[in-house]
Amino acid sequence: MSDIQDGSSLMRILKRLGLHRLAWSARRLHCPVPSSALVLDVGSGGNPYPRANVLLDAYEDTPERYHLPLMKDRPMVLGTAEQMPFRDHAFDFVIASHILEHTSEPERFISELIRVGKAGYIETPDGFFERINPFRFHRLEVSVKDGLLMIYKKPSWRHDAYLVDLYENQLKCERFIAFTSSCPRPFYVRYYWNNSINYKVVNPNVNANWPLPDVEYPKTEVGLRYHFVGLIRSLFSQTRRNAKLNLFDFLACPSCHSVDFSTSDECITCKGCGQAYPVRQGIPVMYPAAKPNHNG
Repeated sequence: MSDIQDGSSLMRILKRLGLHRLAWSARRLHCPVPSSALVLDVGSGGNPYPRANVLLDAYEDTPERYHLPLMKDRPMVLGTAEQMPFRDHAFDFVIASHILEHTSEPERFISELIRVGKAGYIETPDGFFERINPFRFHRLEVSVKDGLLMIYKKPSWRHDAYLVDLYENQLKCERFIAFTSSCPRPFYVRYYWNNSINYKVVNPNVNANWPLPDVEYPKTEVGLRYHFVGLIRSLFSQTRRNAKLNLFDFLACPSCHSVDFSTSDECITCKGCGQAYPVRQGIPVMYPAAKPNHNG
């Protein structure tokens, strides 16, 4: 996206001061759109971007979130990123931060981003970092080369065990850990797009939908830092505007794309295909069929 700044003035100041870690944290406050723009956060999880007006997540609870509670502080829908329950071009800007790498169907995921949004931002671990430090529930390695988003479908969660062992050996060195922690930017992909996403799946025939390892994921402590982040998020959110939004201005049936619904307090029913979607505590649950399992 050539006409957009990938960092804020605050980020640039912090970098000049050598505070690279703080500059990296400040990126979540940077959303390069006017105040009137409507912003969707896909895979919003337990820490949605402050500027997002509408949230989408696949799961009420998942170990992939390290058991952080799902944040529901603005209009929200539960549904899949591969079949989003929104109208075509409903949003001016779509944030997809640390969610693309979780899908086994990157083509469908990216197609949906383009369908529901006019522009957006994608953030993932860098492919090199994912290769040496793989996550058990990440199915893709993502990098950028000359403006092209390069996507590699992982044949298994850790398909280069020797390289991972070499990296884990380096983690025994405190100086190495301090170095990587002080300058996180090179280990992540930040990609802005406008109207279209320039990407290539380098190994499209690989099946990345392998079973997730059955392991116990560590729980994230909900302490002072969690509440401090929540306070910052609320200060930079469009709270009053979000409270007035009508989700039905943006919703579409994920199965047939109809925008005609009948509603009750407990259910939304698509008049196009007859699919009924429950409403739980005011949140529409709009999966295209049955709720997806954690391998999907």
